[in-house]
Amino acid sequence: MALLRNLSTKFSTMMKASSSSSSSSSSSMTRTQTPKNAYSFSFTFLSHFSTNPVEEKPCVKPVVEYSGLEPTRAHEKPRVVVLGSGWAGCRLLKGLDTSVYDIVCVSPRNHMVFTPLLASTCVGTLEFRSVAEPIGRIQPAISREPGSYFFLANCTHIDAHNHMVHCETVTEGVETIAPWKFRISYDKLVIALGSQPSTFGIQGVKEHAFFLREVHHAQEIRRKLLLNLMLSDVPGISVEEKQRLLHCVVVGGGPTGVEFSGELSDFIMRDVRQRYAHVKDYIRVTLIEANEILSSFDDRLRRYATKQLTKSGVRLVRGIVKDVKAHKIVLSDGSEVPYGLLVWSTGVGPLPIIQSLDLPKSPGGRIGVDEWLRVPSVHDVFSIGDCSGFVESTGRQTLPALAQVAERQGKYLAALLNKIGKAGAGHANSAKEIGFGDPFVYKHLGSMATIGRYKALVDLRQGKEAKGLALAGFLSFFIWRSAYITRVVSWRNRFYVFVNWITTVIFGRDISRL
Repeated sequence: MALLRNLSTKFSTMMKASSSSSSSSSSSMTRTQTPKNAYSFSFTFLSHFSTNPVEEKPCVKPVVEYSGLEPTRAHEKPRVVVLGSGWAGCRLLKGLDTSVYDIVCVSPRNHMVFTPLLASTCVGTLEFRSVAEPIGRIQPAISREPGSYFFLANCTHIDAHNHMVHCETVTEGVETIAPWKFRISYDKLVIALGSQPSTFGIQGVKEHAFFLREVHHAQEIRRKLLLNLMLSDVPGISVEEKQRLLHCVVVGGGPTGVEFSGELSDFIMRDVRQRYAHVKDYIRVTLIEANEILSSFDDRLRRYATKQLTKSGVRLVRGIVKDVKAHKIVLSDGSEVPYGLLVWSTGVGPLPIIQSLDLPKSPGGRIGVDEWLRVPSVHDVFSIGDCSGFVESTGRQTLPALAQVAERQGKYLAALLNKIGKAGAGHANSAKEIGFGDPFVYKHLGSMATIGRYKALVDLRQGKEAKGLALAGFLSFFIWRSAYITRVVSWRNRFYVFVNWITTVIFGRDISRL
């Protein structure tokens, strides 16, 4: 028995020593381990996985010389980095010659939004996927070519003198990993970051209003609209609260605001009054504009739009918004307008990243470019779309922030870059002596807008004071739909849009709140 007690005592002592040693080792590793964000990002692939036992080796911090994409070498294809996936950036991606360039696109979204049809998705006329085109379909090379990539990230800084872009990955929610920072070296850089909604510094707009520029904006508007419809039908809701919940206010009388108001009034007339009979007399739409609606259109078309919108039940108010509160907006004359849904569509302005860049600026704060869409004072940097404007030295006026302007610039720059690359000047700092040819010239093809009830406006004048064809009514609505369905990027989405239109005519709009 004494022998057994002696062995038990020795065994307990050995176990305690082993536990103490393990705890000390673990504590040491905790103090000396490398933080998660300290590891560099490298574009490598695992060669294979093995199921055989692997000999344990000491943990060694990996040494990576470059966190991102290194500069291209002389024998490699030059790299074009495109920042943004809007109208300008996607048209450029589509037109670039992938036999000449490797293409890298950096954007916080992996699709292009067909914005002229975005208002139709808010009320169920079209499905959301019908207006979103994946980047991989627009330019297949970024999915299959070894030197081309798409990165879901935001650009945080541009080092134009070292031909380098600093990026940070996009993450959502509190459970995701921390944003990952990396760098990309470029031979040619195209900035097509677009713009942001302009709030004019009015307090409360960002907190309480909805914008209409992205698919998720349309989804939020649709969910809010249907939620208000269902809440207003609950027993016990006062008449005053019903009127507030079902009051949809649109601020901004441009094409986007007018088209959304028309779609919303059409939705109310044809669907809400049938399926929400108990509250049909409370729902209404108000469009607030400081000046005239559709100011860029012909006077006759503006009067026609005003008449048709009023006939559809849209109340037009001329005023300036002074303050936005949780359930009401305050106008400059002191009057208050209660609302259940507020959509803000008053124009656009430059993004914070554009304002922070140490690059020449055009009037209005956009990135300044010359006649060939180059950014002066730096080499191999171009800018197109809503984020760019001509510098004062060119003597040209800044072009409006329109989809057709951005698309035309993307097409022109793709042809220019292809020409530079085929001339052997695609690599960094090698295009200084290359003749760029004809400068970019924009010719306005006209404007179109739908106003609901199968009616639209078509203004084919090249300028506000120029003469040209101006149509309104059902024929214009047919032209509007025909033009836009041909401009949808892929045949797949054209088919989706056509089927959605037919389905809406036959069965009405879907009012499910998903």
